[in-house]
Amino acid sequence: MKQITRRNFINGSAAALGAAALPSARAFGLAEKSASYPPKLTGLRGNHLGSNTHAHARAWNANFSTGEVIESKESYDLVVVGAGLSGLAAAYFYREQHGPDKKILILDNHDDFGGHAKRNEHTVDGRKMITYGGSQTLVEPKSAPTAVKALFEGIGVDLNRFDTAFDQSFYRNHGLGATTYFNAQKFGHDTVVRHPFCNYYNYIEGLPGAAISDEAAVAQTPLSERGQQQLLRVVKSGLHSLDVSPEAMSRYIETHNYFDYLTQTLGVDDPLVLHMARHSGVDWSSASTELLTIKEAKSAGALGFAPVPVYDEDNPYIHHFPDGNAGVARALVKYLVPAVAEGATAESLVNANFDYRQLDRSTHAARIRLNSTVVNVHHIGNATDSDRVSLHYIQGDQAYKVTATHVVMACHNAMVPHIVSDLPLEQAAALRQQLKSPLIYTSVGLRNWRAFKEQGIGLAMSPGNMHQTLFMDFPVSLGGYPYTQGPEEPCVIQMISCPYSEEVGKPRKEQYREARYRMLGMKFANYEAEIKNHLSGMLSPNHFNFDRDVASLTVNRWAHGYTVPGPGDSAAEGRKPHGRITIANSDSGPEADAIVAMEMGYRAVTEL
Repeated sequence: MKQITRRNFINGSAAALGAAALPSARAFGLAEKSASYPPKLTGLRGNHLGSNTHAHARAWNANFSTGEVIESKESYDLVVVGAGLSGLAAAYFYREQHGPDKKILILDNHDDFGGHAKRNEHTVDGRKMITYGGSQTLVEPKSAPTAVKALFEGIGVDLNRFDTAFDQSFYRNHGLGATTYFNAQKFGHDTVVRHPFCNYYNYIEGLPGAAISDEAAVAQTPLSERGQQQLLRVVKSGLHSLDVSPEAMSRYIETHNYFDYLTQTLGVDDPLVLHMARHSGVDWSSASTELLTIKEAKSAGALGFAPVPVYDEDNPYIHHFPDGNAGVARALVKYLVPAVAEGATAESLVNANFDYRQLDRSTHAARIRLNSTVVNVHHIGNATDSDRVSLHYIQGDQAYKVTATHVVMACHNAMVPHIVSDLPLEQAAALRQQLKSPLIYTSVGLRNWRAFKEQGIGLAMSPGNMHQTLFMDFPVSLGGYPYTQGPEEPCVIQMISCPYSEEVGKPRKEQYREARYRMLGMKFANYEAEIKNHLSGMLSPNHFNFDRDVASLTVNRWAHGYTVPGPGDSAAEGRKPHGRITIANSDSGPEADAIVAMEMGYRAVTEL
């Protein structure tokens, strides 16, 4: 395989940046420009073009310089670096503890707030379709810490409302279930089998699993006879196949590799079956499954493990706004900047128009400044007795300075050592242990979903494609926003890709680096072609035509997606308060979870 270098990556990014001003082959490519309202932007989003330019320059260049820095004379009680859920929550808790008159500035390198809690809007034949480009759902919110529950109440999030907003009967009513799509490029024939061959579907409440038996499903796969035999062996096996006593089982599955279980215990050597297994954990595993223990693979629902309930009855996976956790982010922004929109509750904000011009006005006590990359933070004087912190950020090509009494670093924690220049060496080393898996969340606006209805596809595991799974978005009607009701209506589908190295067994960090460079180096046209081939191969031409039925595409690329805990107590060491600077973000949890992110915002504020 050709080695992907940083030079390749930079060249690819430069090519993509150069292409940003050019129209795509399709009208929806990069044409829908609305600088005043980022959720409507299509094309390459998430870490959109230019969002990480200054951060990468700061991290990669030992001789980095901002050039002339303009002294803005702006001074704040609190500056938060990062406008994701953790940073927004930190600002909320600071205001709750210290009063509404405190001056707060939130800086973020993206053109929208929310971090991974990103809102996507698609306009399909004049109809607004709301979805998300990252953080999906509040997981087990009724078990959240007291402070986070108080936050929900404070910003008007009614958790009980989701009991009726999420239509758990939708999939069954329309005959939609979990399937697997085998594409011709990898498996020889385009084939849809009404069986998921893994547990990924199990977190979508109300989505039925296999519609046919294991034996019938395996017989329909385009695998060789030997491959089919091995696949059936995996599907029919489980922990009972291990020659391990019940007393030793827990320790055994924590210390033994999942692929060793497949190859040595079950005798699997068919490359296509192993390929299916490698891609069966998707974003639940945050890694290709050959790197997982048996316990981790089982928890991720990888190939060969029987369905198990993901959550208990008191915490179903239904606490989902139409725009995912962007619904929480919007409610937090409304609390901080009341003039941004009309509405008193999170539900009332689902369809509200947000005026982004209100985010950064000097007349507001709290301000959110987007497209602003923080590159240097340090105490003015000695950290132990300093009473001010200096921050330099770059907006456009110009560097500016602001000062603050307190600072919360709610950004990607591995960047903190590059930004906080007076950080203790041990703490900086611990923060550098932080890893994040790259992710791609693609949302597709469809004019209708007749093909999904006719083929019974609610979700399709797709081990041969870039996007390893796709599904019809969660059936939530909330705040006057109606979910699609019939196959003739527009809808949104979600496509998820967890890119790994093409080299099986490569260490996790190296897999992430390779996949990240490849992902960010791709142009929109490459993603568009892949999605076209995926949907056209999977869906019947009798009911689907890509050029006719796809109205818009938004590819949300997250170079640093899900938090992957570092070794030992590195997160605890890394998040220690440093003078007037504290550290938040889900990384400091460390857990890839929205509630954890907000909890870390609370912790950081209490440590100031």
